[in-house]
Amino acid sequence: MRIVDLLKKEAIILNADVSTKDEMLNLLIDLHKKAGNISDTKTFKEGIMKREAEGPTAIADGICIPHSKNEAVQTPGIAAITVPAGVDCDALDGQNSDLFFMIAAPATGADVHLEALSRLSTILMDADFRKKLLTAENVDAFLSAIDKKETEKYGNEAEQATEKPAKAASGYRVLAVTACPTGIAHTYMAAEALEEKGKELGIPVKAETNGSSGAKNVLTDEEIAACDGIIIAADKNVEMARFDGKPLLKVKVSDGIHKSQQLIEKVVNGEAPIYHHKGAAAASAEEEGEGLGHQIYKHLMNGVSHMLPFVIGGGILIAIAFLLDDYSIDPSNFGMNTPIAAFFKTAGGAAFNFMLPILAGYIAMSIADRPGLMVGFVGGYVASCGTTFASCFDSSISPVSGGFIGALFAGFIAGYLVLGLKKLTEKLPAAMDGLRPMLIYPVIGLLGIAVIMFAINPFFSWLNQLLYNALESLGGANSIILGIIVAGMMSIDMGGPFNKAAYVFGTAALGSQTESGYMIMAAVMVGGMVPPIAIAISSWLFKNKFTDNDRKAAPVNAIMGLCFISEAAIPYAAGDPLHVIPSCVIGSAVSGALSMAFQCTLMAPHGGIFVFPVVGNPFMYIVSLLVGSVVGAVLLGVLRKPAAK
Repeated sequence: MRIVDLLKKEAIILNADVSTKDEMLNLLIDLHKKAGNISDTKTFKEGIMKREAEGPTAIADGICIPHSKNEAVQTPGIAAITVPAGVDCDALDGQNSDLFFMIAAPATGADVHLEALSRLSTILMDADFRKKLLTAENVDAFLSAIDKKETEKYGNEAEQATEKPAKAASGYRVLAVTACPTGIAHTYMAAEALEEKGKELGIPVKAETNGSSGAKNVLTDEEIAACDGIIIAADKNVEMARFDGKPLLKVKVSDGIHKSQQLIEKVVNGEAPIYHHKGAAAASAEEEGEGLGHQIYKHLMNGVSHMLPFVIGGGILIAIAFLLDDYSIDPSNFGMNTPIAAFFKTAGGAAFNFMLPILAGYIAMSIADRPGLMVGFVGGYVASCGTTFASCFDSSISPVSGGFIGALFAGFIAGYLVLGLKKLTEKLPAAMDGLRPMLIYPVIGLLGIAVIMFAINPFFSWLNQLLYNALESLGGANSIILGIIVAGMMSIDMGGPFNKAAYVFGTAALGSQTESGYMIMAAVMVGGMVPPIAIAISSWLFKNKFTDNDRKAAPVNAIMGLCFISEAAIPYAAGDPLHVIPSCVIGSAVSGALSMAFQCTLMAPHGGIFVFPVVGNPFMYIVSLLVGSVVGAVLLGVLRKPAAK
């Protein structure tokens, strides 16, 4: 479907008087309503805002294309406005946007909005064309410019496919694959930039787009065999085995848009390295020349991203269990007192039990590919259980969990252990190649990680005992200092040795059934609630300091914090420990100090807001929580660098 068929005159305003993103979105939605494209503005706006929350639709060069596939859409259509003064829409290039197209597509049927969006993204790459639209004297001139450009680009067929007809295999010197996480605008813009730059240079280029509706303009085996080299401009994994033995560059999708000439010339001049496929999918950026810090971060993020669903899913179910339970039945068994609560608590707990093994397993897999997964998974499980050689031979010795720090250690050790096994067995006879992944890696890898983790886990046990003894010695000291220490410790490792030491100390103090014991437990719990809440508040106050995925997870983080699930902060702490952990520790310490100063008490060992009815001095306890959370949020927002665009 052509763009001009979807864009009605009554849905266009030139030189619109808007100054904020919200005003811009409301105006475009009103234009859709005026044109008869949508039946319910509220429902349609919810869809638009949901898409905005997933990532900015303001691309670059002044272009912004909000869109939604929505139940409120009666007729597919496009609304457009120009705003010469510009509007800040969090564009990827940091500049204001002045040219806006909003696409409305029905919830069912063909992906009309994706086809129109890909066409818009492509033709808007032309700077002269954008200038014509911004300087159009009237709506007719605006539509005429679009019609002329679309016809020039795609021909006169109303339903002509966006792919270009394939040339003979020998006709393309450079091939490209473009892909972005959402598979919409950037995917097509990078493909267009590379192909257009190829025309300018006299170098035929063909780009395959891995968009949200599937791969288009797919590269053939004959084209791959005949080309000079390949450019992978992608921010997500693409199929790489087909490029084995060819010169290949791997870059970010934004480089495909802004560095197209440089990339093409490197391939043609023979400067691209030969790619040898080893079974892993392509990374989003070139691995050659990566620093050790970036490699570690990349492996860490692979583990965190796979762990996150377990944290969120398990945490929400556990929170529901607290909501449905009756604290008065058995305070020591809160969350499991009623059958329905026990169901949710058990299901949520099962997910939580997988959290640390998944973290370690996928860190190891990122380092050593598939053979590292099992070894890392077992290493994470052993760290979680806290098993040691001593506990194996003496049942009176209780294991102590290593928490997420132990799992991180296990993941990296497992990955590099398997990587070492690969190097050591490279020179084995070819006849034994089949034994390496089926026997050598799993057996020796498992044995190695078990020995290492059984040996290192006593360190965590010793650390926990040391911390517990230190806290116990402060029992008679200044209560505010004690509150600062126990609450701050709850944020150091969010479920690890420090956190568990403080929590165990709090529950032991609770068992004394004294006023001071209840005050310690209150400080411990408020300290554990702060990290997820502070991170959520910071992501709302300092949007440019967090990625789209971080902001999207913020509401869940806040809920889990209110439920006293500190582990919700682990993905953030693991990804940016130098800024997140100190901010959370200080915020928690402030809350703990205030809780002690206000003599707040708590007779429950868990539950978050669901046990606030049994808190002594509940109003000031809430104040303590809010103040500490805001302090942590502001500190994190100040310390953290802006997120990468």
